Formats: sequence, C-alpha cells, structure tokens
Amino acid sequence: MASGMAEVLLAVMPFHGHVAPMAAVAAAFVERGHAVRVYTGRAHAARFEAIDAAVVPWNAARDFDEFDLAATFPELAGRNGPRQMLANVEHLFVRTGAGQCADLLESFAARPWDVIVADGLSLGAHFASERTATPWVTVSIVPLALPSRRLPPPMFGLMPARGVLGRARDALLRGVARAAARGIQRAYVDERRRAGLQPNDLRFDEACYSPELICASGIPELEFPRPDRTAPVVFVGALTRHTSDPGPESAVAASGAPDLPDWWPDVEATAVPVVHVTQGTQNVDPHDLIEPSFAALGRQPVLLVASTGRADDATLPFPAPPNARVAGLVPYGPLLPRTDVMITNGGWGGVLAALAHGIPLIVAGGDIDKPEVAARVAWSGAGLDLRTGRPRPRAVLAAWRRVSSDAAYRTHARRIAARLAEHDGPAEVVEHALDLVRRRRAAD
Repeated sequence: MASGMAEVLLAVMPFHGHVAPMAAVAAAFVERGHAVRVYTGRAHAARFEAIDAAVVPWNAARDFDEFDLAATFPELAGRNGPRQMLANVEHLFVRTGAGQCADLLESFAARPWDVIVADGLSLGAHFASERTATPWVTVSIVPLALPSRRLPPPMFGLMPARGVLGRARDALLRGVARAAARGIQRAYVDERRRAGLQPNDLRFDEACYSPELICASGIPELEFPRPDRTAPVVFVGALTRHTSDPGPESAVAASGAPDLPDWWPDVEATAVPVVHVTQGTQNVDPHDLIEPSFAALGRQPVLLVASTGRADDATLPFPAPPNARVAGLVPYGPLLPRTDVMITNGGWGGVLAALAHGIPLIVAGGDIDKPEVAARVAWSGAGLDLRTGRPRPRAVLAAWRRVSSDAAYRTHARRIAARLAEHDGPAEVVEHALDLVRRRRAAD
C-alpha cells in the first residue's frame, strides 16, 4: 500500500439483502482508487461489475439461487420457523465455509490482497484470513449478534431483561440456544478441519466476527447495551450512499434502480398519507404481511404502496384494495420522502433507510434476523414490534392507528434520522479498514 492503493477483497454472501449494502462499500473503495475484488454468487456479478469491481465467483462453494434454496440445499426443504433458521445457518453459512475458503485462497494466490472486508456471515473470510495471516474486517449488515452474558440469545427477538427473574430467564434461554445450535457448532468444527485449520475454542457465533475490527451498520441508539463486549466495534450508520441511491429495494438491479412503476403519478398526486408495505427480498410470501396489511388498511384514508420483493413479479395471489398500488420493487429515493409509515418484515437495510427519513415503523419480523430487528425498533421507541411474521389484520390496524396518532414514535424516528445523518457508512468502512492495514503493517 506504499503507493496509497490497496488490494481489497470483499466477501459478500449471495443474498440481495447482503449485496446492496456491500455494493455501496465496494463503490466507496473503487472511488478512492483502490483495486477491488468481490467474492459472491454469479447472480450478483453484474451489480459489482457495474461499479468496476472484479468478481470472483463461488466455485468450490456451492452457489445457489436465494429464491430456491432447496434446489441446492435439499436439507432445507419443508422447514420453517426456528427449524428453518437453524438449518439455514448450518447449511448456507457454515457448511459452505471450507468451499468459500478454497475459492478465496485461489484468488489470493493469483493476487494477494491487503485486507479482506467481509459481511458478517461470510465464514470463508474468517478461514481465509487465518490461512493467509491478512487483516480481516467484519461488516455487520444485520444487528450485532455478538454473544453476551447480559443479553438474551439473538434467536428469540427479545429485549434485554430487567431484574433477577429476567436475568434468570435470559441465562436459561442462552443455555437453550447453545443446545439448539449443537449441529451448527459441529458443522463449524468440521469446516475448520476441511479448510486446513486446527481446532480452536470459539463458538460459531463468536467466529463470525473479526477480533480486530467490526464495522456495525446502525448507531448505538439501535443496539442493546453489551457491557461485557470485548470485540472492537465501530458504528458506521447506514450502508447506503449520500446520493439519489434508491436503497435496498433496488438491490437486484445491476444499474442500481428499478424503473418507477406506471402508477407512480398516483403517489405524487395523493392527498392522503402513504403507507409503504414491504415483504423484503427473502421469504417473500405475500400472505405473510401484504395480505393482512391490505385487509387492515384497504378502507382507511391512506395510499398503500406495496412491494412483493421480486423485481420480475408484481402479481399477488389475492386482490388488492382500490387504495393499493403494487410493484415488484420500488425505488426508495423517490418513495421514502413521501412515506408516512412503513410496515415491514424487518429487513435491516430497509429499516435503516426508513429511519434515515424519520419514518416510524411497524415491524413483523418472522425469522432469521428479523425478530431481532423488530425488537431493536421497539427498544428505540421508533416503532412497534408485532412479535410475529404473519400478523392478523386487526393487529396491523391497531399498530397503524397507534403509530399514526402517537407523536412519540415519529419524534424518536426523527432523532435516529439525525444521528444516522452524521455518518457516511461506506466511506467510514473504507477509512477504518485502511487504518487497520496501516496499524498491522506498523506492528510487523
């Protein structure tokens, strides 16, 4: 890095929700003149090639279609709820680790990198960093899941407990979580061996995070306190660009933004509040959230703007009410400044985008990290946690009435917006990563 240019390898799990924030980070490195390679699935290559990053595809690791996971991982067929989350972690994120490492080592042999910057679920980055003795930065694109003796385990979507009984509850749940994750831990031990590494004393939930630097998306106001934290964490705000970037809903478009739908003039002309309903881009069954939201608000004085989460499919298996407009994806650049309330499945990128605009939230977090997002939104005071991924219409209606009528939710959302505006997430990741490289070199 003597010339000021660094060789950077970004490891990005091939999911739309991971690609969007990491593409912003990649672009920030490219714009500063650094050489960037991105290790990700072939379905997302065009997104990174469009910003002049070289793509290293999954080869030894089994590439997959996130909309048909069972085609590559038949072990995931027929699972749901907690069983789905555990199986997803084991087979998608852990048992691909050694294959990821093999792909990364091949790329390193062809051209060594100065630093590997990886999303927090890229186990191969951890292995490759250890094999090459190179700096590793974790970019946490979802809420932190660092284990803590002061918090409930992340799989339950619970706020920190208070009092003796609450702390006993959390301790009991941590034991339950460790027992439930035994298969994941066995897989982690197996993958270390397959990657040519000796056993260590880490659990998988610890091994996902760099011991040198964690760049966490979000701000402290959206994170539970961890007084026993030892890992070096810096909060970088939202991982989006300070431009007209349309945000996470456009993640599937190589050029960055989907087209505005034909009905967009209705949004510009409406005299009633706009309520955005998003199913996210993973687990996009519209019966989960869009259908009950339509049933709840179809006769209310609002304009419903719904996105199905599939860029190529704006159809629904049920009729939309007259006050609803539906698209596969909706560009956030023009939409969010016009949005009054967002009803969301809890995708972290979309939640941060909404909060950056001071929009209060109603969160129906069903699985994976979504319940944790919902709990953090409720913790911050900027919205409501429906405590399910498939709410009843009356629960959606009650939540909308409460969020719309109680000014405290909007006040808290605007407070968070002001804090998020203090950050340029992608640029901060670049600076923190390069500072780590300089410190490592100075110590050698």
